[in-house]
Amino acid sequence: MDFLLRALSVLPLVDWLALLAMFAGWIGYVHFARLGAAGRQSVLGTTNRIRHDWMLQAALREVRVVDGVVLQNLSTSPSFFASTTIFIIGGLVAALGASEKAADLVHEIPFAARTSALVFDLKLIVLAGIFVHAFFRFTWSMRQYTFGALLIGAAPSHERFADDEALRQNFADRAGRVMGLAAETFNDGLRAVYMSFAAALWFVSPLAMVLGTAGVIWVLYRREFHSELLAVLNDTAPRHSPDPPASS
Repeated sequence: MDFLLRALSVLPLVDWLALLAMFAGWIGYVHFARLGAAGRQSVLGTTNRIRHDWMLQAALREVRVVDGVVLQNLSTSPSFFASTTIFIIGGLVAALGASEKAADLVHEIPFAARTSALVFDLKLIVLAGIFVHAFFRFTWSMRQYTFGALLIGAAPSHERFADDEALRQNFADRAGRVMGLAAETFNDGLRAVYMSFAAALWFVSPLAMVLGTAGVIWVLYRREFHSELLAVLNDTAPRHSPDPPASS
């Protein structure tokens, strides 16, 4: 009990509340987005249906080189972000080694909170932890895309799929689900990167971090559930009305 009280006394109560609000908002939005992808229109839910249609078409292709190229292009994004997070984590670890100089630099920023070196180190550790989480999500997304490539490479010939519609649907369900999981994992990594901006505002003040968390969640919500891209992806109506029949 004494250890817990000493640990809680390291940060002021307002900082603990701000930290709790950030993680509660982050975790809550992740669960909301996953439920929303299944129960309402969202970018992830819509693209999951497109991935399923992609796998249905890939099953009937005699040569699946194009599908392999698309998969390779999809995996480059998580690879890039995974490499980037490594550099950021390295920079944060280096800042921990020179926390006094870094704290003095931050204190020069107008409106930045004046804190002790220990509190400053804790903020750096939280920020580094967010990027570590993002790194694991990005690398797991890369591996899931690799598993999707294995499914396509091990798929039967297009003649067999043409003769067995149930087999084709089963392949599209499994392969499309693997691609969807890879995309969802990549989204988790991106959300962590976005939330790092809110966590960086903690160096300014706890209130700034709370406001930044709300702003990031609002931007994510608008992009995933009410963006122009989502409207375009869901637009299946013809753009032009058919020409009227010629009169005889």
